[in-house]
Amino acid sequence: MPKPRKHQVSLDATPYYHCVSRCVRRAFLCGTDHMTSQCYEHRRGWLEDKLLSLPQVFAVEVAAYAIMSNHYHVVLFIDAERANHWSDTEVIERWHTLFSGNMLSQRFMDGDELGVAEQKRLQIYVEEWRSRLSSISWFMRVLNEAIAREANQEDQCTGRLLFGSSMSLTSKAA
Repeated sequence: MPKPRKHQVSLDATPYYHCVSRCVRRAFLCGTDHMTSQCYEHRRGWLEDKLLSLPQVFAVEVAAYAIMSNHYHVVLFIDAERANHWSDTEVIERWHTLFSGNMLSQRFMDGDELGVAEQKRLQIYVEEWRSRLSSISWFMRVLNEAIAREANQEDQCTGRLLFGSSMSLTSKAA
């Protein structure tokens, strides 16, 4: 049985990790389905665009990737030190590019004055978001969900497109 990702990641050992996500329900990520002659090659662009834009938000860099017809590989570099240097405002801004945040973060970004208890609670959210913005799991979750939404809309179906990703350590020379 595989270990949870939080028990596999050790940034002291290496900041590089190899992840793989596979399609479910005989779906195509890209390429041509030879049984139906349906071409899905345009989906490669969806994945590449998202792979290249997410590092602008996350403290995770894409070191390498390969996209196959029903799965993809990505080598990620986790830059936790970068996330630790972000200001609280920068963390909130980055989080808000992905999610709506919450009432406190929205009020803070609108310039509203927060009480002491509200500031303390917001600080808890900020540290959680900072951690998520340097997390392989959250990076892969956002990536896979975005691709699944586009493919499901195109395929007129619902549900998962990609299995949860598997991961392995990669040497520093990657």
